[in-house]
Amino acid sequence: MNELYPYKYPFDWIETLEFLKARSIKGVELVTDECYLRTVRIGKHFGWIKVSHVPETHSLKMEYSPSLLPAQPALQNRLHKLFDLAADPDLINAHLIKHKLLKTSIAKHPGLRVLGAFDEFEMAIRTILSQQITVRAATAIFYRFTNAFGENIITPFPELSRLTVQAETVARATVDAIAELGIVSARAKCIIVMAQAFVSEGFLLEPKLKPETAIEKLVKLPGIGPWTAHNIAMRGLNWSDAFPKEDIAVRNVLGGVTAQEAEELSQLWRPYRSYAVIHLWKMSSENHTNKLKC
Repeated sequence: MNELYPYKYPFDWIETLEFLKARSIKGVELVTDECYLRTVRIGKHFGWIKVSHVPETHSLKMEYSPSLLPAQPALQNRLHKLFDLAADPDLINAHLIKHKLLKTSIAKHPGLRVLGAFDEFEMAIRTILSQQITVRAATAIFYRFTNAFGENIITPFPELSRLTVQAETVARATVDAIAELGIVSARAKCIIVMAQAFVSEGFLLEPKLKPETAIEKLVKLPGIGPWTAHNIAMRGLNWSDAFPKEDIAVRNVLGGVTAQEAEELSQLWRPYRSYAVIHLWKMSSENHTNKLKC
């Protein structure tokens, strides 16, 4: 099965794949130089998807296993969220480019997107694991987490052999079982509480939930602060105006400012602060690469 999904030009497919590759979960996801692949669980339906770029028609092509056909509407929605297909880059860039700091990055990368979550619970747990550590370290830990709490699946792709974790499974886990994976007890408790919230509330990040309300609910959970809540809102709800003011990379690119100063500066970027954050992260990454070359 395959379908085309149009986007508004420009779309930076290379940067998209680089972002996803740096965070890919071995066994669950595979990112090549041209495609993004992953295993899928939607309700009782299991399978895989393969997404590639069709630049001549300004669209993405999704191939998927026939087993997912009954879940096609939900699958379509997930693809739109993951690749931020509703974004209007020209409109967003016209607003952000007024700020001198972002001008160069926007000129170099006009097609950056705020990539959403294909699986909201997976993304929420990954965000918790990313607290105060690098993306690489968090990805390694989540790989162990998936091996412990995910399930096997057979696909045509040898690299895709694992289904991501489910909230119901993690909600029943013990702190000790999670801590054995190299996760501190406080964070393990936070993960279990998050899983229980997903289960008990049905869907913590339901589409009709206002982002501000979601953040208020999230920060009431033990171990969830504003940084984590804003990152979850950014990618889980595709909120265009999230701003994790405590983010150290963001603050460093802004000149080593405090969290409060970063918040004040960010007011210029409303209602597209999430896109500003993506550019600031890209600038931080490029600055680090340039330093390594020196």
